[in-house]
Amino acid sequence: MKLLVIGSAGQLARCLAEKNESVVEVVTAGRPEVDLKQPDSVRRAIERHEPAVVVNAAAYTAVDKAESEPDEAFDVNARGAGRIAQCCNAAGIPLIHISTDYVFDGSSSRAYVETDSTHPLGVYGQSKLAGEEEVAAGTARHVILRTSWVFSPFGSNFVKTMLRLAETRDEIAVVDDQIGGPTYAPDLADVILAIAPRLPDAAAGSELFGVFHAAGHGEISWCGLAREIFRLEAAAGRKAPLVKPIATSAYPTPARRPANSRLDCSRLDRVFGLRLPPWPDGLARCLERLQRDGRHPATA
Repeated sequence: MKLLVIGSAGQLARCLAEKNESVVEVVTAGRPEVDLKQPDSVRRAIERHEPAVVVNAAAYTAVDKAESEPDEAFDVNARGAGRIAQCCNAAGIPLIHISTDYVFDGSSSRAYVETDSTHPLGVYGQSKLAGEEEVAAGTARHVILRTSWVFSPFGSNFVKTMLRLAETRDEIAVVDDQIGGPTYAPDLADVILAIAPRLPDAAAGSELFGVFHAAGHGEISWCGLAREIFRLEAAAGRKAPLVKPIATSAYPTPARRPANSRLDCSRLDRVFGLRLPPWPDGLARCLERLQRDGRHPATA
C-alpha cells in the first residue's frame, strides 16, 4: 500500500520517509508541491500519488512565535488540516492527523486520556485543537494522534539543543516543573506504519477511527531529560555540563506551556495493540544515531 505524507521537512515526515519499505510505500509531499493554503494542491497530490492513506505531518510548530502570528498558525494547523480532511473525504481515503499535548492546559494531576476536556493555553495549542475539530468535521474516517515532546536526529528539538549548548557551557539551567513523555519520532513513525494498513477497509464509525494518544512510555521533567542526555553523553566519553533545575517562572516565554503533558496511551494499546517504547530507549538510540551519522555537535 502507499502512504502519502503531507509535509517533507519535519522530524516525523523525515522519519517516515526513511521507513519506505516493501509493505508500505511512503511518499512525502511538501512545499511547493503541496501548500496547505491551496486546497487544489492537496487534491492534485492525492490524484497524482493515489495513496491508500494520507498522513498530515505538516504543521506550524513555532510555539512562541505563534503568539504574534496567530493567523499563520491557524491557516496551517486548523484551516490547512481541514482542507486535507475534505480532500481525503472526497477521495474516499482515510486520514492520520498528528496533534499535540498542547491541546490541554496541564492542570490535571494524572495523565490525560482522549476524552478529557481540552483547554489550550496559547495560540499554538488553540490552532492545533481547531485543526482536530476541522479534521473531524471534514472526514469521519480519521485517526488523530496526539503526541508530545518529539525528538529525533533531524530538525530542531530539545535533545539537539542541549547537545549544542553543551559545546559552550559548563552549566545549563532547565525547567524542572513541567513533566511529559518524550517521544522518539522514529518510534511514532513505526506506530503510524502499523496503523495505516488497517484503515483502508475500515468503515466510518469503526473503533479504529477517532482520537488516540501516542507518546513515549514513561514520564520525566525537562530537567530530568537533560540530565539523562548528559548521563549518556558522559558514559560515551563526551562533555556533560551540570544541569541546574529552575522553575518555569524563572524562564519566561511568550507562550505558556502545560505543566503536565503526560498522555495516557492505553487506548492505542487496546484498539491497535501498539505501545511506544520507553523514552530512555529512544533517547539512547537517538544519541547513537547522531554520533553514527556525524550529526552530533561534538563530531559535526
